[in-house]
Amino acid sequence: MQRAPMTKAGSERLRAELEQLKSVDRPRVIAAIAEARAHGDLKENAEYHAAREQQGFIEGRIGQIEAALSTAQVIDPAAVNAGGKVVFGAVVELEDADNGGSVTYQIVGDLEADIKKNLIAVSSPIARAMIGKSEGDTFGFNAPGGERNYEIVSVRYT
Repeated sequence: MQRAPMTKAGSERLRAELEQLKSVDRPRVIAAIAEARAHGDLKENAEYHAAREQQGFIEGRIGQIEAALSTAQVIDPAAVNAGGKVVFGAVVELEDADNGGSVTYQIVGDLEADIKKNLIAVSSPIARAMIGKSEGDTFGFNAPGGERNYEIVSVRYT
């Protein structure tokens, strides 16, 4: 079985979410189910059904996080010394070769990717095109909107 890479920060975020689910959300939903049961007939009790649905979601998410953490290979990007090359965990500043715009991404594991936070999955087309390149290199890749070209301005490991 192949272990999925995950940054140390991503692992810590998932552990915090797991703790929140187990210590706060799960007990709250259990209390809501108990209260809804006290209201009587469960067939027509919308509060009971909503609480049970929420419980199913929480239990599913707990299982998903525990499975991900148990199989993850946690990598600390700050401990990586790749000699200026783009590798997993690197924070890469890019300049768009077409319009001169600048953007910064960190290459992270698939489970922790969040484009709104500029965290891109290692399996994404742009990350695959960047891996192994160094500062000053240019690269292109096929995006849904067509061919995109970037220059790597800087690479850091934090």
